[in-house]
Amino acid sequence: MKILIKNAKIVNENQIFESDLLIENDLISKIENNISEENADQIIEANGKYLLPGIIDDQVHFREPGLTWKGDIESESRAAIAGGITSFMEQPNTVPNAVTQELLEEKYQIAAEKSFANYSFLMGGTNDNLEELLKTNPRNVAGIKLFLGSSTGNMLVDDPETLEKIFNNVKMLIAVHCEDEATIRRNTEIFKEKYGDDIPVECHHLIRSEEACYISSSKAIELAKKTGARLHVFHLSTAKEMELFRNDIPLKEKMITAEVCLHHLTFTNEDYKTKGNFIKWNPSIKTQKDKDGLWAALLDDRIDVIATDHAPHTLEEKSQKYLQAPSGGPLVQHALNVMLENFKNEKISLEKIVEKMCHNPAILFQIEKRGFIKEGFKADLVLVDLNEKYTVSKDNILAKCGWSPFEGTEFHSKITHTFVNGFPAFENGKISEEKHGERLLFDRK
Repeated sequence: MKILIKNAKIVNENQIFESDLLIENDLISKIENNISEENADQIIEANGKYLLPGIIDDQVHFREPGLTWKGDIESESRAAIAGGITSFMEQPNTVPNAVTQELLEEKYQIAAEKSFANYSFLMGGTNDNLEELLKTNPRNVAGIKLFLGSSTGNMLVDDPETLEKIFNNVKMLIAVHCEDEATIRRNTEIFKEKYGDDIPVECHHLIRSEEACYISSSKAIELAKKTGARLHVFHLSTAKEMELFRNDIPLKEKMITAEVCLHHLTFTNEDYKTKGNFIKWNPSIKTQKDKDGLWAALLDDRIDVIATDHAPHTLEEKSQKYLQAPSGGPLVQHALNVMLENFKNEKISLEKIVEKMCHNPAILFQIEKRGFIKEGFKADLVLVDLNEKYTVSKDNILAKCGWSPFEGTEFHSKITHTFVNGFPAFENGKISEEKHGERLLFDRK
């Protein structure tokens, strides 16, 4: 199959240039002006729309196996490609937790049948599965995931001796959720004394506080420096933590890297008043000062990656009282739209969006032949129209849970096409029922 994209504005490696692009089978075969239309099976006239590499989301929760009433690999990967996300890395806190090689491989088998997008699954660490962790294949598994604070599906690793052993022995990337459990428990009790079981959601950022985040992330970073472990800190949420990261060396040389999620760049604690539990995440959304600090660190390269932490729950679950309502929400379908709004508001350049959502996840995880628009690379691509409006509503939300924190939002850009391994998976609002997602491979020894 040969697909020719004509007259696109290609955004790649800090440049924007007009060009044609030829896809042959699953690869980008040619990038140049005036490619002949003669041999193409399909021609897409971009008319100056912007062509980006497919987004690589390094942190999602697609809920399969065991929690599929909230979402599953098929439904959530469908939402992902509608949002321009062509590759995802899913977390191990499904049911059962992916903490043995057998359970991890079962998830890959499900995805091979059901995923619209390319996929990888992280292996989960516990207080007693070091042997299993050491069997993980660095060639075809994204990394090891440790919860240093309890979150959905409690996989808390809280034994200091075990933690040090993991950091000393695991040679591949270790991704961590950093919140200090003792601080959170202490804060919860303080607010329970004040409010009983009716704690307002506005207190969430005071319970899962700046202190809880900083204590945990600073300890993890100290341990990584001591042991030489390759550490990636997920979903940073405070301005204070930004002092822990550096921007004076290239990403390829960093042993400690940082991620920020869309919701921490978008909302503040003021939004709990109107959105309530629908923006309840762990770590919590914090203050305007924190949001500003995250943006500053993103733009000066202390933060390396933007992700979603897509984590659907049903409306019914989210509508419970604060203490019962689970943390997390659906984001994959609208993540790129949100960042394009930030471009329109002159907060970030298109080149920087592509760097943080496409190039850097590929570099950081050493993903083979993805994340860039280059000849010989996999044809994971997204075509966006920056002049077409699009409003999020119940009838166009694709996540299985059926809601979004962006419901009612009007975006001033629209994703018109998503290509997965050269296949037009999403075209002008329609998703092909053919699945072309592949297991991600990693260029590691």
